Amino acid sequence: MALLQFQYEAKNRREEIVSGSVEAISEESALETLQERGLTVLSLVGEERGLLKMDVGGWFNRPNNKDVVVFTRQLATVIAADVPLIEGLNTIARQSEKPVFTKIVMDLAEAIRGGNSLSGAVAKYPKLFTNFYVSLVRSGEVSGRMEETLLYLADYLERNQNMNSKVKGALAYPGFILFALVTVMIIMVTSVLPKMLGFITEAGVADIPLITRILIALTDFVNRYLWVILAVMVFGIWFVRQYARTLDGKKRLDYIKISFPRLGVVARNVYIARIAETLSTLIKSGVPILEGLKITSEIANHSLYREILIEAQQNVQNGGTISEVLFKYPKEIPRLVASMLTIGEKTGKTDFMLENIFKFYNAEAERDIQNLSQLIEPILILLLGLGVALLVSAIMLPMFSLVNI
Repeated sequence: MALLQFQYEAKNRREEIVSGSVEAISEESALETLQERGLTVLSLVGEERGLLKMDVGGWFNRPNNKDVVVFTRQLATVIAADVPLIEGLNTIARQSEKPVFTKIVMDLAEAIRGGNSLSGAVAKYPKLFTNFYVSLVRSGEVSGRMEETLLYLADYLERNQNMNSKVKGALAYPGFILFALVTVMIIMVTSVLPKMLGFITEAGVADIPLITRILIALTDFVNRYLWVILAVMVFGIWFVRQYARTLDGKKRLDYIKISFPRLGVVARNVYIARIAETLSTLIKSGVPILEGLKITSEIANHSLYREILIEAQQNVQNGGTISEVLFKYPKEIPRLVASMLTIGEKTGKTDFMLENIFKFYNAEAERDIQNLSQLIEPILILLLGLGVALLVSAIMLPMFSLVNI
């Protein structure tokens, strides 16, 4: 979300010609900012950014989820202290350590000064403030409980961030071990093994073991076609990335996420907990169930669950229930979830039952994530030991033949 520089000429309210520059994420955003200042734009030209003029600092200091959490908590404190909203936003902007985020908060203050609500102002930055965020802020404005809404939003974003951090932390050590293993294998195959196996071949061993012959053939193939192999690997990575961007590719990869042995259960529990919490919060905040399902589907970040929620929205619109749709997808949605939601819909406590679903599956996901690295590490150690055993056998068995000659 790097800001762009725009040069403008405009007329002010006194019909005077003024000029200057404005920073915004797009031409449309720059135009809106100038119009909110009471200017009639005559010309608006974006500054070209070449390779040497790239905003490298802005790239590395882009706003992230942590910035939004801090901002939300600060805004809740400002509102609790009865500080005027525009003054509070300007104070928060001055405290921000990231110039890009400072500019965004100042734009929010400028938009509110121009007559927009807070929810309308944050909606102009959809990459930073999701529809869920905007909807809750809007409900806080309507209900007059803005402080509680913002505090809950900050807690919600922190929980999501902590869950993502736990998943990354659980996979970090196994990922490092796997990377180191592949690196060592490449070095061995390209540098060490050709010399050692070449010595065995030149020594004239009559009966070379099968495992050694396979290792010699593999080493020769890798060294002869190394650049071809690397090119195929790069092309394969590029192809998978491009395929993942297509609708069919995203569906297949999303299905693999929740179908992979053991890891799929963890991913499924994470998605179910996130969906249940989001929908429960929206319903308790007074958001209509149809709009809540739509918003939840947009931030589900999983194509299969998005389709299920859209189907549930259509079913509710036609007079049905959410649970009726969930029962159709036993692989994606455990029967326990659909059964609990059925009870909630019959008793009029859908939000309460969704909250319980979130608590149960969130606890399940956290426990599984903690055990994830303990599950993967023995597998990696076993593979590493097997690889070392095969390598030593392939080299040492011919050596014994030489000693016995």
